[in-house]
Amino acid sequence: MTDASPTPLPPPTQNAALLAWVAECVRLCQPDTLHWCDGSEDEKAALIAGMLADGSLHPLHAARFPGCYLHRSNPNDVARVEQVTFICSELEADAGPTNNWMSPADARAKLTPLFDGCMRGRTLYVIPYVMGPVGSPLSKIGVEITDSAYVALSMRTMTRVGTAALEQLGANGEFVPGLHSIGELDPARRFVCHFPDERLIWSYGSGYGGNALLGKKCFALRIASAMAQGEGWMAEHMLLLELTDPQGAKTYFAGAFPSACGKTNLAMLIPPPALATQGWQVRTIGDDIAWMHVGTDGRLWAINPEAGFFGVAPGTSHQTNPNALATTERNTLFTNVAVTDDGLPWWEGIGWEPETNAFLTDWKGNRRPFSDQSEPFAHPNSRFTAPAAQCPCLSPHWEDPQGVPISGILFGGRRNTTVPLVLEAFSWQHGVFLGATMASRTTAAAAGATGVLRRDPFAMLPFCGYHMGDYFAHWLQMGLRIPRPPAVFQVNWFRKDADGSYLWPGYGENLRALIWMNERIAGRGSAVNTPVGLVPSPGDLHLAGLDVPADRVAAALQVRTEEWGQEIPDIKEHFARFGERLPRELRGELAALEQRLRD
Repeated sequence: MTDASPTPLPPPTQNAALLAWVAECVRLCQPDTLHWCDGSEDEKAALIAGMLADGSLHPLHAARFPGCYLHRSNPNDVARVEQVTFICSELEADAGPTNNWMSPADARAKLTPLFDGCMRGRTLYVIPYVMGPVGSPLSKIGVEITDSAYVALSMRTMTRVGTAALEQLGANGEFVPGLHSIGELDPARRFVCHFPDERLIWSYGSGYGGNALLGKKCFALRIASAMAQGEGWMAEHMLLLELTDPQGAKTYFAGAFPSACGKTNLAMLIPPPALATQGWQVRTIGDDIAWMHVGTDGRLWAINPEAGFFGVAPGTSHQTNPNALATTERNTLFTNVAVTDDGLPWWEGIGWEPETNAFLTDWKGNRRPFSDQSEPFAHPNSRFTAPAAQCPCLSPHWEDPQGVPISGILFGGRRNTTVPLVLEAFSWQHGVFLGATMASRTTAAAAGATGVLRRDPFAMLPFCGYHMGDYFAHWLQMGLRIPRPPAVFQVNWFRKDADGSYLWPGYGENLRALIWMNERIAGRGSAVNTPVGLVPSPGDLHLAGLDVPADRVAAALQVRTEEWGQEIPDIKEHFARFGERLPRELRGELAALEQRLRD
């Protein structure tokens, strides 16, 4: 009698460190089967078929949304969980006051029993992936081990998965390992742990994107920011966009905005007709993360380490972001949106409404009439995971191996008052002060209360992998290492009048602020010197075709010293958190701001 069991396939790599780590995880997690992801279309089809069979994936309208599916996460697992996200540095002081800290020994003691046998009855997927363009010297390799088919399917959209990653890794290359299990999806047994000294990630108990797709916030920001500090580059929570003027000249911007604050909308901006006819264009390089290095020409060069968009669905419409909607019309994985009876994805703010007597199935899987508005049909943090290559406004330079040269950096957030529509920093150091003190109203992208104003330095508060005072110092030091540093700007699309109405229309009209920044970078634009920075007068903006009264534009640009004076105590309290690790240059910038306000 012969053994009828199939002969195990040899592992697709000779990298000894990777093979040893996979074997260690197999011994710990005890899966029934092991699968090395190769990134092939056959593999994708098999993942989808398996998820359709077990009910974790639902097909959408095949003709209207070909290759698109819906996934519903557990209702207790719908956003990043900052309170159980830990930096596991050897010294607590190195994690800093903005991170939760757990010692590496305690993290291993706490999580090892959770991982022990957690994959019995499940498949262990080994997902090798490239962060950045394949073959770029600025790219890096990660390997995620997971028991989630949803993660395996999503990672192939968000990164470059499989054979290409293993070929770039080679037999002796280094990689960032990440171990993930959905566990029992018990919030009391949920941990996302980062070991910056070992460049290691452990995540247990969540299947939600930012907690489970370990290449995203975990590697590309928390671990990468710690790597960047030691290696002299920058890993930032930033969009990347390409602005083309009527003469065809291109300028590249990076922009930091907290999650769900219009970052994707700006990255995919469509010019208003009055500016489009002049020849202005905006194209996307990336919508969320930028890795930046100093080039041999003395400029800062950036790559987008991701290959897809993990965008917030609610509020995305043909008015706010038609390019995003076009991107999601095929090969897209929707998470926690609603679906109509005929298989169309739907969310609040999509721009159209079903018939009043129509029925929808909400994000929890409950079918109810559209007239029942007792709770949202789509979760406020519902998402779409779509390939970047499908974006209609994607720049042809988005995968250039050397990246693109950055001439301007933007800091923005949701502020109802105080911060003007746009201002330019006096210097790189002053720009670091603007980034270090930026504040925004919280959104549904993270668990917790929404609409609360909090300081979110560089939009990195949840993502910095080490002490944020040292992170500020790294920004200051990078300014000394960049012979031709970018100009730094602060923007605020969300300022309101006394009645609570927005002063600025936003969306495509934000191009007018970008044009002014571009003119400042080129040395042509005018500005008014104010205590907080260089601000355009209404006449300095290209307002042709803008249907907004002049007094409202002026109000959007106004700098009120009394409002800025009220910021000072809060900034002092914010800076006090960092103690002796707050760079003295930032204390000096705060004192200079106080003096300018008095003067």
